[in-house]
Amino acid sequence: MGKFIYLDNAATTKTAPEVVSAMLPYFTDNYGNPSSIYSIGGTAKGVVTKARERIAGTLGAKSNEIYFTAGGSESDNWALVATAEAYGAKGKHIITSKIEHHAVLHTCGYLEKRGYEVTYIDVDENGIIKLDELEKAIRKDTILISVMFANNEIGTIQPIKEIGAIAKKHGVLFHTDAVQAYGHVPINVDEMNIDMLSASGHKFHGPKGIGFLYIRTGVKIRSFIHGGQQERGRRAGTENVTGIVGMEKAVELAFAHMEENTKKQRELRDYLIRRIKEEVPYCRLNGDFERRLPNNVNYSFQFIEGESLLIMLDMKGICASSGSACTSGSLDPSHVLLSIGLPHEIAHGSLRLTVSEENTIEEMDTVVAAVKEIVDKLRNMSPLYEDFIKRQDK
Repeated sequence: MGKFIYLDNAATTKTAPEVVSAMLPYFTDNYGNPSSIYSIGGTAKGVVTKARERIAGTLGAKSNEIYFTAGGSESDNWALVATAEAYGAKGKHIITSKIEHHAVLHTCGYLEKRGYEVTYIDVDENGIIKLDELEKAIRKDTILISVMFANNEIGTIQPIKEIGAIAKKHGVLFHTDAVQAYGHVPINVDEMNIDMLSASGHKFHGPKGIGFLYIRTGVKIRSFIHGGQQERGRRAGTENVTGIVGMEKAVELAFAHMEENTKKQRELRDYLIRRIKEEVPYCRLNGDFERRLPNNVNYSFQFIEGESLLIMLDMKGICASSGSACTSGSLDPSHVLLSIGLPHEIAHGSLRLTVSEENTIEEMDTVVAAVKEIVDKLRNMSPLYEDFIKRQDK
């Protein structure tokens, strides 16, 4: 593969070389099952315990509150389904937002078909949940609030501490999908009153197929995968030791370098935002500018199709997306963009660029030049744009 510019780090990140090096011995030498009693099994158990302790420390949690999973989607499913089952006798009402990842939204749909009621809270034009609407939605039979920490498409960071306080005030459990936020912004589960939190290793330069669910002590949710006694009897299946080792190393790197990585990403992000705004007419920045992930840029361009823009960027060696990687095959516009008030025709012309600390200003210059050229070319092919310009000239 030739030289390319990768700007889709919200979809997945490159596994760091240090992470790969840390994992390799657990494929070939220390390959024991952590449940075994012989020495290489004990070695595997030891590194799993160490990883659990490191992750807990980054959240202000206890190590026995960290449960390893196959990734963010499993963690979200576990938090919602197992909570619904465990607390169903208390009530069958769940609250979430309209801009959640489909791992939450589709799980809520699954629960609705099984007799649960879900309230979907509106967000404002920047994608921030309406706290007054959230609190008004709480009922006596509300058992769970699930609101993502930061949106995967537009980068908006939610007022998680305030949401947690509302949940605690009303005695409702609070789960947050922190897949996009963990490893990128500081999180403390006690300060933010978080009862459950989902994360995924491949979003911060760890391997794919590994994540975790934080479950606060005292939250009585049930097992999601049944079988053996792994994960203290709550998540059956032989532990993915290599994945856990890799994620631990990625956690170590992410938190050791969070401040400098954030500074670099913000510089690249703000440079992209400013240049596109100044040099490409009829575009809109989606998401809140201040309460935003440090690496996220999301623009909608009038009079073009986002899919065409992505294909032409790819032809120039630029990897980007129009939104969630999980919905890339869908012809429907982003539910997130529709929820913040964009009409269908503008939502269809969206572009998400998510940088990493490895990107450069020179790459951003290349990307801006490509976006300008492609948007101009696509608009010149659009009868809608032609009609618009004619009306402007009258």
